[in-house]
Formats: sequence, structure tokens, C-alpha cells
Amino acid sequence: MTLALDRGLSLLEQLCDQPEGMPLTELADELGIPRSACHRLLGELQRRGYVRQSRSQGDYMLTAKLASMGLGLLSSKGIIDIAEPVLERLAKESGELVRLSIVDDDRLVWVSKSQGTRMGLRYDPDMGMEARLSCTASGHAWLLTMSDERAVELVSRQGFGQPKEYGPKAPTTVVSLLDMIHEARARGFAMIDEVFAPGMTAIAAPVVRGQETVGVVSIAGPRQRLTLARMQKLSSAVLAATAELGPISKISTLSGKPKLGRS
Repeated sequence: MTLALDRGLSLLEQLCDQPEGMPLTELADELGIPRSACHRLLGELQRRGYVRQSRSQGDYMLTAKLASMGLGLLSSKGIIDIAEPVLERLAKESGELVRLSIVDDDRLVWVSKSQGTRMGLRYDPDMGMEARLSCTASGHAWLLTMSDERAVELVSRQGFGQPKEYGPKAPTTVVSLLDMIHEARARGFAMIDEVFAPGMTAIAAPVVRGQETVGVVSIAGPRQRLTLARMQKLSSAVLAATAELGPISKISTLSGKPKLGRS
């Protein structure tokens, strides 16, 4: 990768985490890019419509172009239109946040959601995030479809993250992770309790088309409401949703590379 391309992508990634924008000096210093080079790159990104300034000489921020491109890709795959009524039905039944994630090469990315409850505590992370495979129900649901060796390879590549960033029960070793994956594989779906975040629970199951795991459907919410007993009760609805999506959808891994395998 050329230096200019690497710096340009770094700028886009940094601005994705700063929706309110950042001044040129902070961007350059944060990323270790000379300010003159940073100014030239931002000018080119601005010319191509990926970046704008909040005012003359003001902070730089992303436009909607990247999001529009991503949504266009997802729409062409048939994901949004086909999944929406399934997710909405599951959200209505559970009263919690229901999400669809798709396999993108060696990543799992949340792309669509439906929020069941409109009152009280809501758990509503941003779409487009890459799921942390080691400590999310969605990650575990994907990992249960593959061999232990492949699961460990993907988690090792992504990393376990810092324990303080996740829940008190998040696995920090390969052994503890595999224990969770084996339990999920035996059930046919994943359940976590204060693993991704304190006070939060989630259940998830893989979407399989033919011999390929193409995505994951999950339900997440506060543990005082989404108890282990309630997750067990909702498991049949989650599995029914994934069974419905698999055969009829155009969902596919964005790389086109199947990742299905079993130990």
C-alpha cells in the first residue's frame, strides 16, 4: 500500500470515529501525518466528496458518501429489503434490539437493526461496527459454525481487546473462549451474559445458506429484562428467523469466500 493511500484511509477511519469532525491539526497529530501532507489529503478527499468542512477553515468531517456506498452495496445484495420484516417481527416479539450482521471476509459487521422497545433502558450501538468475535453473541454464533482452529485464528487476528472495555465475564484466553464456543455449538445458538458489556445479555444464531454461513441474527438487551430464561424462550424465534433468511435471501459473504466448517 502506498503511503498516500494508507494515510488517506487512516483519515477516513479516524473521521468515522469523530462524527462531529476534527480540526486539521488534531488529525495530523493524532495520525502522525505532517500537517502539509494532511492538508493535501483532506483537500483531495473533499474534492471527491468524502469529506467536508463544517465552516470555512473549520473542522473536517465525513459526508454521507461512504454510508451511501455501503448501503448501495447492501441493497444490491438484497439484505436490507428481505431482512427488514424478519427483524421487525423478531423485535416486536422480543421487545429488544434485534440486529443482522453479515460475514465480510474475515470480519462480522452489523448492517441492519430493529429496536423493539420504545420505553425504558435501550441498548443501541451504531451500525457498521465490526463485531468483536471473542465477546459478542454475534461473534460466538459465527464461530460455532467453524472448526476450533479457524475460530481461534480469527479471534487471534482480531485480538481479545482490553478487558476493561467489555463485560466482567468476557473471555481473555483461548481456553475460556473455546468453552463458550463449545457450549454454543451444542445448543445451536450463542448466549452471553455480561460478556460484551456490564448488565447486558444477548442471544444470536447463524444464518446459513447451503454450506455457507452468511450472517448472524441477534437479540440484545439489559439483563434484568432479557434474562437467561427469556433468552431460552426466544431461542426458537431466533432460529426460525435465521432459517427463514438463509434460503430466500441474496445475502452472501462480501468476499464470496465460504467460512463454514465444523470440528
